[in-house]
Amino acid sequence: MNERPVALPGEAEIDLAEAHAHGLTDDEFDRIVKILGRRPTFTELGVVSVAWSEHCSYKSSRKHLKMLPAKSELVVQGPGENAGAIDVGDGWAAVFKIESHNHPSYVEPHQGAATGVGGILRDIFTMGARPIASMDSLKFGSFDHPRTRYLLGGVVGGIGGYGNCVGVPTVAGEVMFDAAYNGNILVNAFCLGLVRKGEMLSARAKGIGNSVMYVGSATGRDGIHGASLLASAEFDETSEAKRPTVQVGDPFTEKLLIEACLEAGRSGAIVAIQDMGAAGLTSSSSEMASRGQVGIELDLDKVPLREQGITPYEILLSESQERMLLVAAPGREHELKKIFEKWDLHAVVIGKITDDKRWRATWRGQLVADMPIGALTDDAPVYDRPHAPPKIPAAPHLTAKRSTPTATEALRALLDNPNVASKRWVYRQYDSLVLSNTVEGPGSDAAVLRIKHSRRGIALKVDSNPRACEREPYIGTVATVCEAVRNVACAGAHPVGITNCLNYGNPERPEIMWQFVRGVEALRDAALAFGTPVVSGNVSFYNETEGRAIPPTPTIAVLGVLPDVSKRVTQFFKQPDDAIALVRTAPPSLAASEYEAMYGLDGGALASIDLAREKALIEALVGSIEQGLIQSAHDVSEGGMLVALAEACLSPAALRGAELDLGVAASDAAALFGEAPSSVVLSLRGDGDLARAEKMFSGRGLEFSVIGRVVDEPKLRVAGVVDQDVRELRAIYEDALPRRLKASD
Repeated sequence: MNERPVALPGEAEIDLAEAHAHGLTDDEFDRIVKILGRRPTFTELGVVSVAWSEHCSYKSSRKHLKMLPAKSELVVQGPGENAGAIDVGDGWAAVFKIESHNHPSYVEPHQGAATGVGGILRDIFTMGARPIASMDSLKFGSFDHPRTRYLLGGVVGGIGGYGNCVGVPTVAGEVMFDAAYNGNILVNAFCLGLVRKGEMLSARAKGIGNSVMYVGSATGRDGIHGASLLASAEFDETSEAKRPTVQVGDPFTEKLLIEACLEAGRSGAIVAIQDMGAAGLTSSSSEMASRGQVGIELDLDKVPLREQGITPYEILLSESQERMLLVAAPGREHELKKIFEKWDLHAVVIGKITDDKRWRATWRGQLVADMPIGALTDDAPVYDRPHAPPKIPAAPHLTAKRSTPTATEALRALLDNPNVASKRWVYRQYDSLVLSNTVEGPGSDAAVLRIKHSRRGIALKVDSNPRACEREPYIGTVATVCEAVRNVACAGAHPVGITNCLNYGNPERPEIMWQFVRGVEALRDAALAFGTPVVSGNVSFYNETEGRAIPPTPTIAVLGVLPDVSKRVTQFFKQPDDAIALVRTAPPSLAASEYEAMYGLDGGALASIDLAREKALIEALVGSIEQGLIQSAHDVSEGGMLVALAEACLSPAALRGAELDLGVAASDAAALFGEAPSSVVLSLRGDGDLARAEKMFSGRGLEFSVIGRVVDEPKLRVAGVVDQDVRELRAIYEDALPRRLKASD
């Protein structure tokens, strides 16, 4: 085919101004002109603009992401496919990934969050894995901000509405409120699926002449330029007008698509398959062809449409939901059509694989786009942007200094702090039990899932620490990885893999790029120390409004494996007279703590973290739990030691109390409320278990001290510090979010 692509009637003339309107720079426009040897058509300009967007091409981050470790003896699939996969034993692979849907969720919170869930689900079942669990990491503005309650309600409703309808449980997550997110919330969605190791599907197109099939819902105009002009740009006063670029999801169709794709995968008739996510048909077709080093030709007349008059430009850029692109095995197109039609879904041949490594699209018998595959993938711009620390180092964002509280006042205030308090109002809106794999759902340090027909289990946790990352991006990111790994280990699971969502401001600003590079370096070092390869992930830049960036927020999700799921533990005290012990790798500190933020105190600089000691803590935790020595394990994090002790008393089975002597004064705020890594509160039975556990931890050079015992009376008594009724503390803890939300009624 030697003809040149045609411009269609009514299309804009292509010049530098039009390129700018599509988000391309002068240099990028020159680059595509040189690649093509001519100016692009309007359709081609649209295609390039989404393919070269930050969201799709990773042009500012690709160079640095290469430093992340992605291999271990357990890695089945690392970066490069729709999701990563880890061998979890007994012939199973866990497929998992986390991604952002930040800007769409700010513009239209319900659909933005819902389609974020739908998109990450498709990344998982595209790999041939059945989705079995979701998590989310959410950041909202202060409750003083007028949009916070609206955004919180919309996002939580969107996550719950989509996940509940599609039948995938939401088993864990985190929620934070801070004025730094007033103008740019974060919605990061995680999904985990299971697949037999030999049955995993690929997004690598192959087979010259093989049919390319479109399956799922019809294409509409929703989501056009969602990846480029919404997700790859800062917010400004016009952001509300971007509502049409937010996709609209249908969870019931998604459920049909899950079943159809899994059935089709089992049939052996699929050569390759990819979700039509960001940049829709453009990205799915070009990325599949690029991975397979082949070409692809699309006949846009065959694409199922929801409405009349949709142009080639709109067809190729639409981000309508619940759609897949697949390559069929030779002669098996009809078989695939029957499977998808059985589930009431479209399934049509819209193209073929070619041998010339070109990407072409035709419409009404005319060629409307023709370019090298590399122009949309590997040859997209890659930038090594300048990065340098800010001239004025970040300082803590402190409120006006308040009078120093008593320990009791601080404990009660922290339990009422929405960042520390129970998130039951959020997670009660999610079905956490559907599919009957959930052993421990929301409310403890980590979620735990059983692998059916196996003794094995999987533990999951997602964490972030933006205050620490803003203070010192490297140490803050290391601390975040340590916390996520520690939470999984507190359940008794061996941490085996990481996925990440790296949320930052505008990478064109050297200080933001410095935050990012330091964060990636920290993720690399921590992942190497724990032996937890980074098998998948996402980068979200331009999270800022009118020049005000969010704090650097690398979100880390960790997967752990339990050889025997029956040996799992939770954070809650179990039996009266159990001993309570404290394990530490380092002294506590108020730096970047909730206490510091609440009371206007400067907690000082972040202390460095000894990753060898952190790994020793993880090994001792998992080893002692596997030996049955530990009754409960709870990470000391938001709110510090006293909050962790109070939370450990709040067992859903039966409230417990604790009598303790921490050996500190009531005025020692760092010891009582510090959050520096790493401390864990344990409860243990009897002298025998206690002695063996102490040997396990002390033998690795860790500080291990018995600080008290569990009691039946629901009282939290710390000698010389606090004496509180646990029932009152629970009421404060549980009512903190509902009370703030009622205030808006």
